[in-house]
Amino acid sequence: MSYLNGQTGYRDDLLATRSVVKKENYVLIEPDGIVKNAIPGYEKCDVTILGSPQMGASFADYLVTVHEGGKNPAFGGEGLESFIYVMEGSITVKNADKEETLTEGGYIYSPASNAISFVNAGKEDAKLFAYKRRYDELAGYSAYTVVGNANDLPWIPYEGMENCYIRDFLPAAENFGFDMNMHILKFHLGASHGYIETHIQEHGMYFLTGSAMYRLDNDWVPVKKGDYVFMDAYCPQACYAVGREEDLTYIYSKDCNRDVKL
Repeated sequence: MSYLNGQTGYRDDLLATRSVVKKENYVLIEPDGIVKNAIPGYEKCDVTILGSPQMGASFADYLVTVHEGGKNPAFGGEGLESFIYVMEGSITVKNADKEETLTEGGYIYSPASNAISFVNAGKEDAKLFAYKRRYDELAGYSAYTVVGNANDLPWIPYEGMENCYIRDFLPAAENFGFDMNMHILKFHLGASHGYIETHIQEHGMYFLTGSAMYRLDNDWVPVKKGDYVFMDAYCPQACYAVGREEDLTYIYSKDCNRDVKL
């Protein structure tokens, strides 16, 4: 079962899954079948670890449902940078620099060794996509706390295409202090990447709306809202948005601004 769909006991059909695990290449995790992970520090929260070094990632991604009164006193810190995005509900977040209440679309990035605490700010469940990664220091540069809401960010045509758009959460393009960025891509129905991308950066992706046929390595894989995908370095990737009504959107991380370590 998955705690997200509440199904228990035997099903009427043969056991099956759309999930695909090809470690150090790519991974697709569909919502049906994910389990809760018991992690110290989370109170009144349902937590699933999505991305991790065990699958080849240099970061960790989490799906967190924060129930009424739920909280975590320290996410990130101790050399880890962290990011939290609110998909549903509202939470109050705090680090050494800022304290804010985030509603749907709200986010916070906190630099290394600056942990984030959060608590559910309402009576309804809050659903979060959270990320942390060990910061790659660069002499003369540093990152800083960023708080905002995706709904206030402009949609920028993605590589000049007028049916595909991107939102950038962090000022990584202007500041080498940031060694990663978080984005949302939106594809209108029928839109696609302009080419199959092959690059050194890893991605951890959570699909917010819509559905797609996604090229991962040499496979075309169906994905939809609620799916999670990890793509390792140099995994060829691109997608076509498919469906009948809803645009495809997904939030994803990308490491950047650093040279290869030899």
